[in-house]
Amino acid sequence: MAVVRDLGVLLRLRNFRRLLAVRLLSQSADGVYQVALATYVVFSPENQATPGAIASAMAVLLLPYSLVGPFAGVLLDRWPRRQVFLYGNLLRAVLACCTALLLLSPVPDWAFYASALCVTAVNRFVLAGLSAALPRVVDADRLVVANSLSPTAGTLAATLGGGLALAVRLLTDGSDAVVVLLGATLYLLSALASLSLPRDLLGPDRGQVHVRLREALATTARGLAAGFRHLSERRNAARALAAMTVMRFCYGALTVMLLMLCRYAWADSESEGLALLGLALGFSAGGYFVAAVMTPWAVGRFGRYGWLAVCAGVAAVLEPALGLPFAPVPMLAAAFVLGLVTQGSKIATDTEVQTSVDDSFRGRVFSLYDVLFNAAFVAAAGVSALVLPADGRSTTVVIAVAVLYAGVSAAMAHRPVSRSAAVKD
Repeated sequence: MAVVRDLGVLLRLRNFRRLLAVRLLSQSADGVYQVALATYVVFSPENQATPGAIASAMAVLLLPYSLVGPFAGVLLDRWPRRQVFLYGNLLRAVLACCTALLLLSPVPDWAFYASALCVTAVNRFVLAGLSAALPRVVDADRLVVANSLSPTAGTLAATLGGGLALAVRLLTDGSDAVVVLLGATLYLLSALASLSLPRDLLGPDRGQVHVRLREALATTARGLAAGFRHLSERRNAARALAAMTVMRFCYGALTVMLLMLCRYAWADSESEGLALLGLALGFSAGGYFVAAVMTPWAVGRFGRYGWLAVCAGVAAVLEPALGLPFAPVPMLAAAFVLGLVTQGSKIATDTEVQTSVDDSFRGRVFSLYDVLFNAAFVAAAGVSALVLPADGRSTTVVIAVAVLYAGVSAAMAHRPVSRSAAVKD
């Protein structure tokens, strides 16, 4: 298969492998840390989980992405990206240890959330830097395949990290602190893995590196304005980002619904609910893997916009068909489908952004991408909190999400391009 052959070529590139190792370790730690926090909020016996409580936790954990993201972009276009991976992951390891100590201490909830906020804030620099650095280790002809392998492998690593967190939590009789310490260890390993990369390999170009921190922060507003202007001149990238934002909103609404179903509708105990959540994560990971294999072929066949239309259209049809029974088995199948279409769409969007924007703006644009990506998820959680009943069963949410997916599919399908242009997209 051509995809397997191209993947083999990429994996023979030494610096690509090293960057991939940094991503896998970092995102597996993210999965461990995030699941530890989610299970503390949703499944801990002392906490009474409600859609509103889940939405509040997501807002606390994700909204800093929107606040820090723009600053991350400006600084990523000035700081050596390798150093961002090194010091960012070291800092997260220390902060995760602080979170573990707070979980073991009788402290107010605000202290726990403040620690979590710090970890997720640093995460913005690392993830945006990984996307911005990818074109520096592969050639343009293989960028689609690289975007299939690298971010998808990172998502799979985060999913596996989440599954590992669930298993450790069950084995340690619900000890969230032990799980968080596991995440800290993985952050430390990711920092050490970044040392295998040459300091200046990942960019940005030296002309943008030698800027004082104070000067960089002082020019943040102008830099963001320039990033917006640059993106507005790259209409293909802007439209792909808009489509991905709507699909992320849909994914967020369904995630809150799934958490409530696992907590109250399908399980009689905490361990049973955690097991069902772990199964859902596993099925979703399977969808991510299939997306990684299918997307290079699909983009070549339909174009990036065409593949976005196909993904959204499949979700619009299958999401209500599988979700409306509100039963575990169909919902697990829905988790697989949504993993496939969400990751397939993200690969196409990532590639569109990477190929449409200049390298000197790439950090800023990917940080703006993160702002939209996470603000949409938080907005979905907030809307779900207003609509979902206590057990998570809501026909309204399922139908509304299907309509949104259908709208994205129609918008992408009616993009006025020729077939030859679509294949080149």
